[in-house]
Amino acid sequence: MKVLVLGADGFIGRHIAFYLRAQGVGVLAHARNPARLAAMGFETLRADLCDPACHGPAFWAERLAGVSHVINAAGLLTGRQAAFEAVHVKAPAAAYAALPPGRSLLISAVGIEAETAFARWRRQGEAVALAAEAVVLRPGLVLGDSSYGGSSLIRALAALPFVTPVVGNGAQLFNPIHASDLAEVALDCLRAPPAPQVCEIGGPEQLSQRALLVATRGWLGLPALPVLGLPLSLARLLGRIGDAVRLGPISATSVAQLQRGVLANPAALLACIPARPRGFRAFLDMRPAGTQDLWQARLYLLKPLIRLTLAVMWLVSAGLGLLLPAAEFLPAVKSLPEPLALVLARGGGVADALLALALLRNWRPKTTALLQLGLVGGYTLGLSLIAPGLWLDPFGGLLKNLPILALILVHLALVGER
Repeated sequence: MKVLVLGADGFIGRHIAFYLRAQGVGVLAHARNPARLAAMGFETLRADLCDPACHGPAFWAERLAGVSHVINAAGLLTGRQAAFEAVHVKAPAAAYAALPPGRSLLISAVGIEAETAFARWRRQGEAVALAAEAVVLRPGLVLGDSSYGGSSLIRALAALPFVTPVVGNGAQLFNPIHASDLAEVALDCLRAPPAPQVCEIGGPEQLSQRALLVATRGWLGLPALPVLGLPLSLARLLGRIGDAVRLGPISATSVAQLQRGVLANPAALLACIPARPRGFRAFLDMRPAGTQDLWQARLYLLKPLIRLTLAVMWLVSAGLGLLLPAAEFLPAVKSLPEPLALVLARGGGVADALLALALLRNWRPKTTALLQLGLVGGYTLGLSLIAPGLWLDPFGGLLKNLPILALILVHLALVGER
């Protein structure tokens, strides 16, 4: 058996790829940028599922020599309609068609009845999979030794100081499944496809949102705190704000999931396969939380705060550069010709405004961080040459650039979430 894992660089995809390899199954790991997967020792396939070249069976047939099965773990939570269609429908349909019917499995999701873009395109993706006689596996809440997206948000909420917030009354039910157990279930389904093509899977232990966060906080080694229920109207407002400024983990979709709960019914599937997923507390207690887990939990919500703080700084700097009267800043740069100083100030204001916009839109975070480092470094070097006295300014002057550079470096270090 050799399996193509679509979306192998995602949270679930990586767990599936590692589990299959540990079981002696051949893996062809697909990603848009598979460099990290290659460094981990996988045979890789580079392909952007939004590229029309990926939307024909011939593209996949040429690259799937020796591949016997496909597991599709690729998907988008947000994006343009064209991107949703490409990733959830067009590219997977072509990949399924490159293999005989019944050799594919789609990792979908429980609770896709909602009228969100994610849910609508998930449903269409399931229809494409079913047409190819693929197994559609709908997991509930997926957790793991690492975390991403919703699982990272759970850790972040559990690690907050003062109170542990829950959406609504916190009584919503979940039955989490470990990502490695999900991978075991997927392999069983490939080896002996179950009779129902659409199957839900979750762990055997049901617990409330409140209990989930309290247990996660305890696993992190943090003392218990009062639980604060957020009114649904406030939680939905925070989700809409998160969507508007691209806060990632705080979104209307994540709030809706916490509001409804995520409860899968695995009985029908478990009657067909040997795998038996562990309960939440069983897999939570199998590994101690490390310093890296606590750091990630505490930094997860600080990451968007750092981005927005930097955006505000660049916005204010842009306003000063574009609108401040020349008489206010020319005395500080007397060594420069007045026209040149004015051009540099106004040009710097434009550059600052573009950086603020990039940060607000979360455009190419790594590139934006490098551009910030370059601009702050350029400002610091240039002003050190033409006005070195600014280092001794009693209000900080150039000295403030040092913590700003450090903050940008922290933001750069937090760019990768997987």
